[in-house]
Amino acid sequence: MANPVFDAVMPFLRKPNHWLPLYMFLLVFVLLNFRLRGLWWVVFFLVTVALCDMIGTNGFKYTFERTRPCNNPEFIGQLRLLVPCPSGFGFTSNHAANHFGMATFIFISFRKFLGKWALLAFVWAGAIAFAQVYVGVHYPGDVFGGAMLGLIFGTVTGTQFNKYFGLQSPVEKFS
Repeated sequence: MANPVFDAVMPFLRKPNHWLPLYMFLLVFVLLNFRLRGLWWVVFFLVTVALCDMIGTNGFKYTFERTRPCNNPEFIGQLRLLVPCPSGFGFTSNHAANHFGMATFIFISFRKFLGKWALLAFVWAGAIAFAQVYVGVHYPGDVFGGAMLGLIFGTVTGTQFNKYFGLQSPVEKFS
């Protein structure tokens, strides 16, 4: 699958400073349009990311201690590494866990407004996850494990948010 377009795009997708503006826009949008419920949405969104990140690191990485492919001596000379190799362990991918957690939470909390468009959050999370493997810093299993972790926590937090708060459309709040 190596090609010049992916060689340029995938390292770009890995860097938080490139996708952080998207999430900041989303947080501001929710706060401006949904007020107090929007504030609760932001809290649940941040809790989702925190759970995925902390459990991914402390519950999996330090338990399994799986070496990243870019740190594995068996792959020297065979691996196309497009970014500096991070130190630390690889299972699970926190990029995948965090983004699939956010995507699941966004899907569950916004699907009644966005319908099938809410699935775009999963396309975005999938692109971020794929980038981890493409640039050589994670095995596919690391990304799969992270995605599953994110799906679990995103489902729990999204379901709980909808149960206790849920979003009303901006039109409904003025009726």
